[in-house]
Amino acid sequence: QVQLVESGGGSVQARASLKLSCAASGFTISTWSMGWFRQAPVKAREAVVCIDSDGTPCYADSVKGRFDISKDNDENTLYLQMNDLKPENTATYYCAADPSTPWWKLLVPSQYKHWGQGTQVTVSS
Repeated sequence: QVQLVESGGGSVQARASLKLSCAASGFTISTWSMGWFRQAPVKAREAVVCIDSDGTPCYADSVKGRFDISKDNDENTLYLQMNDLKPENTATYYCAADPSTPWWKLLVPSQYKHWGQGTQVTVSS
């Protein structure tokens, strides 16, 4: 079955960098759409970045220029590179995947069928 396992979270100071990984199994990431989402306490889950099956990325406005998404098809792993982290980036970060989400809906959490368990990122000032 489909499984997504995130790793790489931690506690860092503001302006630091972190790289999150999402190891996928049960499907081939090169053929699915995938995304990174985050959820802070008492806030709704929101999109961070996404990538379609062709490798075209999309970004939430708040992270453009600081965060980047990539994937290693050989390792079947998705990555999120986060630079210049800010305290407001503190949240649980989730990896998501879906076989048929259209490109214009890739930043919509409800469009994804499969989710990982999340990894915590805490940024202190």
